[in-house]
Amino acid sequence: MPSQPSPQQRFEALSLQLPPAPKPIGVYKPALVVDRFVHLSGHGPLLPDGTLLRGCVGRDLDADGGKRAARQVGLTMLATLLESLGSLDRVRRVIRVLGMVNCTSDFVKQPFVINGASELIAEIWGPEHGIGVRSAVGVASLPDGMAVEIEAVFELAG
Repeated sequence: MPSQPSPQQRFEALSLQLPPAPKPIGVYKPALVVDRFVHLSGHGPLLPDGTLLRGCVGRDLDADGGKRAARQVGLTMLATLLESLGSLDRVRRVIRVLGMVNCTSDFVKQPFVINGASELIAEIWGPEHGIGVRSAVGVASLPDGMAVEIEAVFELAG
């Protein structure tokens, strides 16, 4: 029976364009390894040129635009994992995702928006290890006007 591709191989097969791994703009670490887990601080939708995708979902972006922003956050998180760990193969599975959507008070599709990142993670680690527990909430604003912010916890392999 042929072996399944590793997370790093799946990532490489997708030919994704990652943004630069973000540098802290406050007193925190983008990633912190504790025991068998890597905790990612809140990440925003950093574009390949280093700028943030900004806007309020429900006003500046529709639900699909918000979902694209969340996928971009997922790419930013992958950039941080690669910079911190060297390979996505060092990650066994996603444990927890918290997604915050900068949205109008009447916008109610936060889970749909955060699927942008969740679907990307599932593409890399597969349905068994790429889907964890998750919360998706709407907020009145996010730092620098970013559209989506996501933090996550991953279990390390081995």
